[in-house]
Amino acid sequence: MNPAEIAASGLASPAMEVSLLGMFWSAHFVVKLVMLGLLGASVWCWAIIINKMLLFSKTQRAMAKFEEVFWSGASLDELYATLSSRPTSGMAALFVAAMREWRRSVQGATSSFMGLQARIEKVLDVTIAREVEKLESSLLVLATVASAGPFIGLFGTVWGIMTAFRSIAASRNTSLAVVAPGIAEALLATAIGLFAAIPALIAYNKFQGDVAKKQARLEGFADEFSAILSRQIDQHAVHDRAA
Repeated sequence: MNPAEIAASGLASPAMEVSLLGMFWSAHFVVKLVMLGLLGASVWCWAIIINKMLLFSKTQRAMAKFEEVFWSGASLDELYATLSSRPTSGMAALFVAAMREWRRSVQGATSSFMGLQARIEKVLDVTIAREVEKLESSLLVLATVASAGPFIGLFGTVWGIMTAFRSIAASRNTSLAVVAPGIAEALLATAIGLFAAIPALIAYNKFQGDVAKKQARLEGFADEFSAILSRQIDQHAVHDRAA
C-alpha cells in the first residue's frame, strides 16, 4: 500500500467509528466480552434497584398500616388470629412470632412463665434478623458491581489500547486519524464500566440507609411489644401466686 492509500484509509476510519455501535463492533474480541459483561451487570443492577424500590415501598406501607391497627387498642388475640392465617413481614412478623411463643406457654397443658420473657426476646431478635436479611438480599451484587465495574472496564481499556498500539506498529502509521479510533474503542469499555458502577453505588448507599432505618424501627417495636408482654407475664405470675 502506497502512502496515499494509507492516508486515505486513515482519514476514512474515523467516519466508520463515529457511532458507539460501530466502535463496539470494531473492538477486540476480549474488549467486546468485557463490554457485554458490564452491560449485563448494569441490567442486573437496575432490575435489583427497581425490585428493592418496590419492596421497600411495600414494607413501609405495611409497617404504617400495622402500627395503626396495633396501637388502635384492638385485642391482641384477635389481631393474632387475623395475621397468623396469612404470610406476614416486618412488624407483623415480629408480632406473630412473639404471640405464638406467648400462647404456647400460656395455653399449654401446664402454664410456665419461667424464662418466657427471655424466650420472647430471643424470638424477636431472630425474626428481626430474618426481616433484615430479606431487605438486604441482593445488595451485595450492587456493592460488587460498584467496586469492580470500573476496574473491569479499565481492564478492557488496557487490552484495547494494547491491541491498538500493536495495529499502529504493524501499519507504521502514527497519525491521529489512525490512532484515535482504536483509543476511542478502548475507552468505551471504561465508560460502560462507570455507567454500570455509578448507579449501583448510589443505590447501594441509599438502600443501606433505608435498611438501617427499618431495622431501627423494627427493634423499637420489638422493645415496646416485649415490655407489653412483660407486664402480662407479671400479672399472670401474681395471679398464679394468689391462687
